[in-house]
Amino acid sequence: MQDFRDEDKLGKGYDGQLMRRLLVYLRPYRLYVGLALLLLLVAAAAQLATPYLIKIAFDDHIAVGDQDGLMLIAIQLLGIMCLEFFTGYGQIRIMEWIGQSAMFDLRQKIFNHIQSMHLGFFDKNPSGRLLTRVTSDVNALNEMFASGVIDILGNIVTLVGIITVMFVLSPKLSLVTFIILPLIVGATFVFRKRVRDSYREIRIMIAKLNAFTQEHLAGINEIQSFVQERKTMDRFEGVNTELMYQHKRSILYYAVFFPIVELIGAISLALIVWYGGGQVVQEVITFGTLVAFIQYVEMFYRPIRDLAEKYNVLQSAMAAAERVFNILDTKSDISVPEHPKPLTNFTGAITYSDVNFSYNKDQRILHDISFDIKPGEKVALVGATGSGKTTSVSLICRFYDIDNGSIKFDAIDIRDLDPQVVRAQIGLVLQDVFLFSGSIRENITLGNESISEEQMMAAAERVGLAPFVDRLENKYDHRVGERGGSLSVGQRQLISFARALAYNPPVLILDEATSSVDNETEFIIQKAIKKLFEGRTSLIVAHRLSTIEEADKILVYHKGRIVEQGKHEELLKQQGVYWRLYQLQYQDQEVTRAT
Repeated sequence: MQDFRDEDKLGKGYDGQLMRRLLVYLRPYRLYVGLALLLLLVAAAAQLATPYLIKIAFDDHIAVGDQDGLMLIAIQLLGIMCLEFFTGYGQIRIMEWIGQSAMFDLRQKIFNHIQSMHLGFFDKNPSGRLLTRVTSDVNALNEMFASGVIDILGNIVTLVGIITVMFVLSPKLSLVTFIILPLIVGATFVFRKRVRDSYREIRIMIAKLNAFTQEHLAGINEIQSFVQERKTMDRFEGVNTELMYQHKRSILYYAVFFPIVELIGAISLALIVWYGGGQVVQEVITFGTLVAFIQYVEMFYRPIRDLAEKYNVLQSAMAAAERVFNILDTKSDISVPEHPKPLTNFTGAITYSDVNFSYNKDQRILHDISFDIKPGEKVALVGATGSGKTTSVSLICRFYDIDNGSIKFDAIDIRDLDPQVVRAQIGLVLQDVFLFSGSIRENITLGNESISEEQMMAAAERVGLAPFVDRLENKYDHRVGERGGSLSVGQRQLISFARALAYNPPVLILDEATSSVDNETEFIIQKAIKKLFEGRTSLIVAHRLSTIEEADKILVYHKGRIVEQGKHEELLKQQGVYWRLYQLQYQDQEVTRAT
C-alpha cells in the first residue's frame, strides 16, 4: 500500500503546458530577458567570428608575411574576447537576478496558497512534502529561470551558426564532419530517456526523505521514550540509500554520455584532418580554412555537451514544476464568496441547524446537529472521545465546510462570509498549544501591531501569566524556543490564553484547554476564566465535568449526535448519558484520591 508520505509518479518528461506556465513568471522581467538574450546573441556572434578571423590570419597575412595585417587581426581577436567577457558577464548577471526574482515570486505564491488551504489538505499532505515544494523544488526551478531557457536558446543559435558558417566555408568538408551525426542523435536519445527516469525517482525520494525526517524529528520524544532510535535509523537509512542510488544512477549516465560525445568528437576531428588535409594538399581549400574547421568542430560539440547539462536542468525543473503546480492547482474546500456579506456589530449569537458533516464521504461524523447559542452565553460540549465535540467547534471556525444544514452568526450563514472575517470573531485555545520560536510578546500578539503593549500585558495579567513572566530576566522578550520547548505545558497554555484574549474576540472557544495542566495551573486558569467569559459568547469542550458545572447550557454528544442538553443539575436528574459520564468521572476521582 502507498504510504501517505509517498509521491505520485510523474507524467511526461517535458510538458509544453508546464513550460508555458513557468514562463509566465518571467513575464514581469521580459525586458531584462530580452536584454540578456541580446547579450547572449552578441556573445555567440563573437565566438563564431573568432575561427574565421584566424582563417584570415593564416590565409591573408601569415602565408604572405604581412606582419602589420597580422597585428591588426590580433587586436581584433583581443577586442572580440573582451566583448565576449563583458557580454557574458552581463548576461549571467541579469539572468541570475531574474532567476532569483522569479523564484521569490513563486515561493511567495506557493506559501500564500498553502496558508489559504483547508485543514483537510494538511491531513493528506505532510509538512515535509510541502517543505520540499517551497524549498528544493523552487530551487530547481531557479536554475532553469537563471540559465536554462536562455542558455538553451543560445546553444541552439550557436549550433545553427556553426553549421551555417561551416557549409559556407566548405560544403564537402561539412558533410564529412556531420557524417557521424546520427551517432550523436542516438546517444542523446538514450541518455535523455535514462536521465528523465532517474530524475523522476530523485524528486520522489527527496520528498519522501524530507517528509520522513520532519515527522520523526517532531516525534522525537516518542522515539526516545520507546527506544526506537535503531529502528527509526534503519528506516531512514532505507530512504536515504534509495536517494543515494538514484543520484549515483544519474551520475553514471553522465559519466558515460560525456566521454561518448568526446569520442565522437575525436572521430569527427580525425576525419577532418584526414579529408581536409588531403583537400589542402590538393589546393582545394586553404590551410586557414582547415584550421577554422577544426575550431568550429570543437565549438560544435561544446554546446551539445552544454545542452545535455541543460537537459538535466530541464528535467529537474519539469519534475519540480509538476509537483509545484499540483499544489497550486489544488483548490481549497473552503470557498470564499464572490461578494461576501458584511458582519457588523457581531453579538456572538451562533445557530446550528440540522448540520451533517463527514471527513470522508462514507463515514459521517455529525448527524443533524442543531442548537442555539445566545449572545454572551456559556455553553459546554461534553461526551466521549470521538463523539464530535471538537469537530463541531472546528466547523464554527470554518476550518471545514459542512455537508448540509447551516451554521449562522447573527442569522448570517458563515458560508456567505469571508472565512477570515469568521475566524477574526473567535479566540481559540486548544489542548495542544503551538508556540512559535520567538519571544513571549511575539507569541501573544502574533505580530499584530494593533495590539498595544498595555493590551498585551493586560491579557497576560488576566490569565495569570504575569507572575511567571516577571520572574524571567528578559520579561516578555524571553525566547520560548522551538514550539515553546523551554516552557512547561502549563506555561504554554497560559500564553495561548493571553494570545486569545489580546485579540478580544466576541467568541471564545476552549477545546480541552485545561486537560494538560496541573491542578495549581488549572486553579489559576479557572479563576481567570470566570472573568474572561463575561461579556462574550463562550464554548467549552471539556472532559473534566467539574470545570463546566456553571455553564448556561451543556450539550451532550454521543456518536455524532446531541442526545441531551440543559444545565448541570437538570442533566443529572435525567440520569442519562451525562449522569453516567459524571458518575464514571466521580468514581475515577474517588479511586485516585484513595490511591
